[in-house]
Order: sequence, then C-alpha cells, then structure tokens
Amino acid sequence: MYLYHFGIKELPFTLTPNTSYFFGLPSHKEAIAVLMTALKCGEGFIKVTGEVGTGKTLICRKLLNELPDHFVAAYIPNPSLTPVELRRAVASELNVELTALVDQQEFTHRIQQRLIEIHQQNRSAVLIIDEAQALPIESIEALRLMTNLETESRKLLQVVLFGQPELDQKLALPELRQLKQRVTFSYTLRLMDADQVYQYVRHRMKIAGYSGVDIFSASCSKLLFKASKGTPRIVNILCHKALMLAFGEGTYQVSTEHLKLAIKDTEATQNLRGVSFYAPLIVGVMAILVVTLIVFEWPL
Repeated sequence: MYLYHFGIKELPFTLTPNTSYFFGLPSHKEAIAVLMTALKCGEGFIKVTGEVGTGKTLICRKLLNELPDHFVAAYIPNPSLTPVELRRAVASELNVELTALVDQQEFTHRIQQRLIEIHQQNRSAVLIIDEAQALPIESIEALRLMTNLETESRKLLQVVLFGQPELDQKLALPELRQLKQRVTFSYTLRLMDADQVYQYVRHRMKIAGYSGVDIFSASCSKLLFKASKGTPRIVNILCHKALMLAFGEGTYQVSTEHLKLAIKDTEATQNLRGVSFYAPLIVGVMAILVVTLIVFEWPL
C-alpha cells in the first residue's frame, strides 16, 4: 500500500477499533469518566449511546483495558442472543460451568454463588455489553433479573450497555420500564467539530509513524468535517481513500480534489444522494497502483 511512500509503519485509518489510536476527544473522555464514576458507585445499569461510527466500541475496549484490578469483567460483544444463550454467555465469561440441561433456577443459583464468591474477595463483577440495541426484549428482561442479585449494601452485578440510539427507543417500551428505571448513569457521545477533525487526523498519522509536514491541510480538514459531519469512522474511510489516491499520483500531500473523489466514492457521506461512484474510483486507483508497482519493480 502507501506505507513506504508516506514513511509510516502501519495503516493509520483502519476501521478496527485500536486503543493505541485513542485520541481522547472531549466526548470520549467524558464518557470514560462517567463510566468509571458510575462503576465506583456500585449499583444499577450504566448506558452509553451514540450514532454509528462515533467510537462506542473503542471506548468499550478502552474501558476493559483500564478497569481497576478489583473488577471482574464479563464482555458480550455480539448480544443478539436468546435469554438462554445470554445466560450461558454470561456464565462462560464468569467461569461458571453449566450443564446442557440446567434450568433458569439452577442458573440463577450458580451465578449467585459465583458473584458472592467475587464479592467475598472484595472484588466487583461488571457485565459489559456492546451493540446492546441488538438485545431481544426477552433477553433484556433476563438481564434485569440477573441484576436482582444483591447484598444488603450493593448489587452483585453491574451492567454497562453500549448501543446506538435505537437502544433508547427499545428501553422506552412499556414492557421494559422496570429496567429503564435502573439506568442510574447514562451518556450520549457527540460528533467531532471541525477543529477536532483536524487534530484527530494529525494524531492518527503521528501514531502511525508519520513525522513530516501535514499531509491533510486545514482546507482538507474542513472538507472532511463537512462530508463526515464529524463521525470518526467516516473520517477514517475518507482519509484512507484520499491517501490511496495521493500515492497513486505520486504526490506527498492530499488535495481537496483527492478528498472530493473519496467523498463521491463513499456511500456513507452526506452529499451522495444515492449515487455510488465506488467501482470507477477503485478501478482507477488500482490501475494506478499496478502501474506504479511495475515501474518501480516492487513485488505484487
């Protein structure tokens, strides 16, 4: 790809959440502060919501990495599970063995025993669920019943829910009003402003190993902000494509024309109005890359 061309050690704008690239946007820092404060309080549900691509999974992983040692964490990344599947997933994360024929009563007993054991060790159990909007209503109710386990002073299991705005809509359903009342702390992620987009792009390039003059100018950052509305994931997609185009042309800076082509090629941007330019752009870029590799005799 373009690593050697730009003097970087790894791709800076991949979509995989990588905590080494954590920028510390104000919204992200506030969310982590809320989570840590809520967990120290030791009760109830905690909820973090945000639009697609705003960094929920990144914050989730950051939280898992930075939890104090006295927390025992159970992590459910794909919660589209039936109540039985959810109970088994939680049990597995907490190292509770269940037989194939275990019923809900036996499950509750074994989970309670494990949570009491954790509590007696002066530790705290926390269940962290990503993409929580995918939880079926029946599974959400099963989750609420799990949190009924408590001592006289505190809950034995805390739950952190990360989800899209659809999670709020689901929790607003009458049949889930009991769980909604238990959400003691919540936070909604904000999108980046124009200056944050500029700093975000510089930060990712620096972490990837770049040390030269800015590849993305201030005017490019303004265009990135306008097209992405400040959504980190879309900024990543546009920057990656723009870098491919700059490399294909043999230039060392991204121009606004590169970005305009990347924007036209990206369905998630705001100005496409349903027209996709994906195939022509990618075919053109790949043709340029192949020619470049042949000219410089680089291995394909």
